[in-house]
Amino acid sequence: MNQLEQLRRFSGIVIDTGDIEAIAELQPEDATTNPSLLLKALQLPRYAELIEQTGRALQRAPCSPAAAMAEALDRLSVALGGEILQYIPGRVSTEVDARLSFDQAATLYRARRLIQLYEAQGIARERVLIKIAATWEGLQAARTLEQEGIACNLTLLFNLTQAEVAAQAGVTLISPFVGRILDWHQARESTRVFSAADDPGVRSVQAIHQLYKQQGYTTIIMAASFRNTQEILALAGCDKMTIAPQWLQELQAQHAPVTAALPEYAAAPSTRAALGEAEFRWAMNEDAMATEKLAEGIRLFTRDLRKLEDTLRRHWQPA
Repeated sequence: MNQLEQLRRFSGIVIDTGDIEAIAELQPEDATTNPSLLLKALQLPRYAELIEQTGRALQRAPCSPAAAMAEALDRLSVALGGEILQYIPGRVSTEVDARLSFDQAATLYRARRLIQLYEAQGIARERVLIKIAATWEGLQAARTLEQEGIACNLTLLFNLTQAEVAAQAGVTLISPFVGRILDWHQARESTRVFSAADDPGVRSVQAIHQLYKQQGYTTIIMAASFRNTQEILALAGCDKMTIAPQWLQELQAQHAPVTAALPEYAAAPSTRAALGEAEFRWAMNEDAMATEKLAEGIRLFTRDLRKLEDTLRRHWQPA
């Protein structure tokens, strides 16, 4: 077996792309999207008509331009998610507008709207994960959504504090970022070569895995944002991993043995106190890497959202 086939024995494989051809070829169980991937996907010729249709809908919208644009972005996200679901057996993650990352009420509104749009297409909410940045406001919005039967994926997650608050909130799944943590450390230690064993992103996910399994937390850990296949193999045994097509293809081409890399832990009922807002914000303040990468991630997603809006405006000619 190649390494991808072997890896499937230990971890659920999720693809990090909106490219339908790659999804059909690599056959993941789930798929994730974000504004950057949505922007890249919509540059493919197959989506030209979808953009045209959305632009025409914007022109006819009776609401304000800002509200029409928000609706258009959500409809594009759901249209792409619906197409992806034709090629996978599991769930697709669809992201709430990153500019709402510090607005709990607005996040709730847009998350519910995304589910309404999916259900209007005949797609059950059980096949969708609503993706929200792991800010305090995002975590509290996710707590409410989970109580309503809307499953969430907490993204831009960089440390144990974010992970524990997500688990205590009953979140379905978290996406701890591996490669972006490595990026931060490499930028500060440019002469150091990190092995998989001392990769700070790998070690972060290992710590989350240990905490979750020992405390009996049921939130799924889906490691994300990889920079090489060594990071992926060092986390074999993580519940799930969302992986870009280039790394999936590299794993397909290799045949070296793959073994489970994460240990099993005996679970005991959690005795840990729930973390409150002040504790969360202080812990984030004390973690420069997590604070900086969370803020940077929101900015980068916002940049690509604005590019998406510009693309739509080029197809929107108000009467």
